[in-house]
Amino acid sequence: MTVFILVAGAFTGPYVWRDTAARLTAQGAEVHTVALTGLGGRPAAPGEAVDLETHIADVLAVIDSVAVGSGGDIVLVGHDYGIHPALGAADRRARSIARIVHLDSGLPQDGVPALAAVPDQRLREELTEGGGGGGGGGARAGELPPPARDAWSRWGSTAGLSEAALDGLTALAAPQPLGTLLQPLRLTGAVATVPVTGVLCTGNGPGIELVQLMVDLGEPAIQALADPRVTFFELPTGHWPMLSCPLELAEVLAEAAAGRGHRLKPADAAEPPPHLRPFLLDVAERPRERTGNTDLYLPEGPGPHPAVVFVHGGPVPAGVRPTPRDWPTFTGYARYVAGHGAVAATVDHRLHALTDYERAAEDVAAAVERVRADPRVDADRIALWFFSGGGPLAADWLAAPPAWLRCLAANYPILAPLPSWGVEDARFRPVRAVARAGTLPVVLVRAGREMAEIAATVDEFLAAAGRCGADVEVVDVPEGHHGFETLGPTEEARDAVRRAVEAVLARLTL
Repeated sequence: MTVFILVAGAFTGPYVWRDTAARLTAQGAEVHTVALTGLGGRPAAPGEAVDLETHIADVLAVIDSVAVGSGGDIVLVGHDYGIHPALGAADRRARSIARIVHLDSGLPQDGVPALAAVPDQRLREELTEGGGGGGGGGARAGELPPPARDAWSRWGSTAGLSEAALDGLTALAAPQPLGTLLQPLRLTGAVATVPVTGVLCTGNGPGIELVQLMVDLGEPAIQALADPRVTFFELPTGHWPMLSCPLELAEVLAEAAAGRGHRLKPADAAEPPPHLRPFLLDVAERPRERTGNTDLYLPEGPGPHPAVVFVHGGPVPAGVRPTPRDWPTFTGYARYVAGHGAVAATVDHRLHALTDYERAAEDVAAAVERVRADPRVDADRIALWFFSGGGPLAADWLAAPPAWLRCLAANYPILAPLPSWGVEDARFRPVRAVARAGTLPVVLVRAGREMAEIAATVDEFLAAAGRCGADVEVVDVPEGHHGFETLGPTEEARDAVRRAVEAVLARLTL
């Protein structure tokens, strides 16, 4: 028999698990919901400091009671903040736990407090600096007030929640003791031996395909996710699946307990990862000049020529080699554009984390000015071409397009921060900025087999563009995936690249 121990996230308690627990019980499982101190468990005593260790002790008490009274396999499920006390307890009872399920939660590390995983960037900064903050008012008396009804989205997407569920979530929420967010998690490493399942809610953050791309980039901290003991599931909902799709969640948890799920492909030294595979077009070499973080690919003739600046996506870990400007997608596009009479520029920028968009924007702006200053470039005929996670960087140029910007292009872009990013700043939201784009032509290359979470931002952008009458040309790749240029050459994909380049260059010659 499987024994599920369910640990709820910030501001919530055992009540959120009601329908999921009932379904698991009906299927023959034993289910325990952990009542954390101050969050559905015993109230904190006057003057008691409730911290992460307090909640770890709460989880340990349930594990120990189950281990004594049952011979079943214990599956420990942590949602949101709940993964922190769950991992802390599992680290001390690793031999008792058959599997840990990260339910739309992060990957806590030793020595890092739960605050680091809070999606609300502004709140992280306020609490780090010792100030107040929170969804419903300032932190007080060592606790963070629960969000107001319209502020839950600062903690995760509310997609899929009914009005009644949102009302209930708000009515039953409790203040979160600040110590639970600020005290670092301490792990001995014993928990690393326990098999893991990640349940990704794609209405809130990345799905399996995007996580695989992160593994392919070679980031050491992410490589562990390709361990064969790690499995994944997706749920097409927001951050609270136990309220938005409780029965589906129960089915996924049962599958996870059985060791099923999707396994990521580890990096293979014998085979290049997708982003380093050959470009789908056979393009001739062009003269290339490297200055700082920018490479120029030069066409025939003295010029001045129009120029296309290619802006890679991300985040890309700082230690990744080769850097994006040497990836086949960007060298391929640059050579192809230079072969058709325009200067092409590829840029390395510092989008290494989700908090880096501002400095990445500075890098791109500086590179554009450097390109425009080159005497071989016609400074009044420039196109900017953004890719993937670089999409949010297009917002500045859409919001206030300079006269010399003749075209803005984007391939399989993210055009609004995903809910799990916790980005409140309106600056990097092309879905809003397009209303101020005026007559700036936009060429959007859309992958038909795009990840759902990214496709949603593209749909939102096109809807906004339609409302304001923006000049958007869509180049569809119906069978294309995210990063299709190096995922296997097809005539459809080749044709899409040719059409997109032709569309951009046509705008530069008007």
